Amino acid sequence: MEAYLDNSATTPLCNEAIDKMNYALKNCWGNPSSLHANGIAASQLLEESRQIIANRLSCETDEIVFTSGGTESNNIAIFGAANAMKRRGSRIITTSIEHSSVEEPIKSLEAQGFDVIRLRVGENGVIDERQLFAAVNPSVVLISMMLVNNEIGSVQPVEFARKAVTHAGAGNAIIHCDAVQAFGKIQLKPYNMGVDLMSISSHKIHGPKGAGALFIKKGTRLAQHNMGGLQENKIRPGTEPMPAIAGFGGAASVIPDYRESLSHATALRDYMVSKLSAMDSIVINSPKNALPYVTNISVLGIPSEVMLNYLSEMGIYVSSGSACAKGHKSKVLRAMNLSEDRANTAIRISISHRTTREEIDYLLFGIVNAQKTMRKLK
Repeated sequence: MEAYLDNSATTPLCNEAIDKMNYALKNCWGNPSSLHANGIAASQLLEESRQIIANRLSCETDEIVFTSGGTESNNIAIFGAANAMKRRGSRIITTSIEHSSVEEPIKSLEAQGFDVIRLRVGENGVIDERQLFAAVNPSVVLISMMLVNNEIGSVQPVEFARKAVTHAGAGNAIIHCDAVQAFGKIQLKPYNMGVDLMSISSHKIHGPKGAGALFIKKGTRLAQHNMGGLQENKIRPGTEPMPAIAGFGGAASVIPDYRESLSHATALRDYMVSKLSAMDSIVINSPKNALPYVTNISVLGIPSEVMLNYLSEMGIYVSSGSACAKGHKSKVLRAMNLSEDRANTAIRISISHRTTREEIDYLLFGIVNAQKTMRKLK
């Protein structure tokens, strides 16, 4: 048996994504910018995929720009917004637990002279809204905040960013939300959230790698980051990778009802946590109100990499943290002020709407076996 429980890193392709990719490869291999029939067929598939994504975000098609994924979407959003607004102010507000594709661009802007405020999180992995309101002043040009944390599943109060901006008289500030781990799991309406820019990715929703999108609210101006052709409103120039985009659209078209999938994920998470809490030397690091698709735990006494490798040998696939960190210690757990022992023994279990109770049971079996084996070796 196998149990794939690393869905925050990537998800297996769904049949609808594969079918759309094959269709694009066989029938729509023309350049979408070409004016002949071959190009027109590709262009129609491109716009069909764009419409599907726009529908999922309750926005207009011309507010969706296709990218190569969440990292590129975040980079375009952050550099584009900050450079477009730098004459109006210099303050950027973010959190201490952002993904590296947000943190690194902001570090670069900080080195260029931007005043960066990193909001701290509590033991629950969530910022205090009062801290956000205190940080916003008229010089703020950009607020970038992840909605669902990729390591612990905590949910940030992104909707308060717009309220804080309005309260401080910084109405021109641009609000960016990294919603990569939220898309397909909860209903997202950037207009209702007061968000100007939102990043999403294909391979987190059972679509292919190499495709993502950036929602850009009408009227939001971004400085051009990449130079080239006219594709994607010049925001992301270059010939569009149609198989990946078509697969993204295929996966997005079959996202299950949010309420049903959330109920399924919550039941699995609660079952798993109840079993884990009854076991020796296991601590739950994710807050109780975390999105149930991500659960971070510590198996005290067994280093993360040792546990990960042991489970992998059994065909149980989890993570020791963010896939992009590649084994580096978790800044998220450090920001939560967890002990060294908890941080060094943490593993992330991430599920999808396709995860089964049998997979969770196999994980629990694997952890029990790992603990028994490690005790024998001591």
